[in-house]
Amino acid sequence: MSLPRFNPRTATLSLLILLMAATRVIFTLGFQQGPLGNFSTVEAMALFGGAYFSHKSKAFLFPLLTIWLSDLLLNRFVYYHEWRWFYQGFYWTYGAFALMVITGSLIIKKVTIKNILAASAVVVLIHWIITDLGVWVDGNLYPKNLTGWWACLVAPIPYEGNILAGTLLYSVVFFGLFEGMQRKFSSLRISQP
Repeated sequence: MSLPRFNPRTATLSLLILLMAATRVIFTLGFQQGPLGNFSTVEAMALFGGAYFSHKSKAFLFPLLTIWLSDLLLNRFVYYHEWRWFYQGFYWTYGAFALMVITGSLIIKKVTIKNILAASAVVVLIHWIITDLGVWVDGNLYPKNLTGWWACLVAPIPYEGNILAGTLLYSVVFFGLFEGMQRKFSSLRISQP
């Protein structure tokens, strides 16, 4: 029985995603309240995984698992002060992130600033619509009618601006970093048949 061959591309992508998750945890610990509260890496992580992992199982597994691990830490040390495997409505959030991974694989066929900007805007819209649909459907804050749905969509607009800013910044940084690494180290490139 032979061991699986070491793949430097997968290892590097995984390490960069872990770095984004660590950045999320550290940043949230410092700025959970205030104007930078939602300036997060999670949307960029989903885009990054979708764009770069050639095996779709890894594209979903690594970013979603890393988001979940960082959620565990944040649940323990920031939000609930106890170890919680999942929070209420997590399936809306994780469903949105799965769609973001798909967005990364569809929009970013070639890494360009234009494609990163377009994909970043799309994932923020996905986050906004899907997670707030969850708040409206599962919660009691808004009436279950068109007026309630509209109010639920309008309320988080200031936070979505921070999510867009964070997604743009982290996407440009991490996509740019990996593109530069690929140019320097041929072992990080996808081998062409």
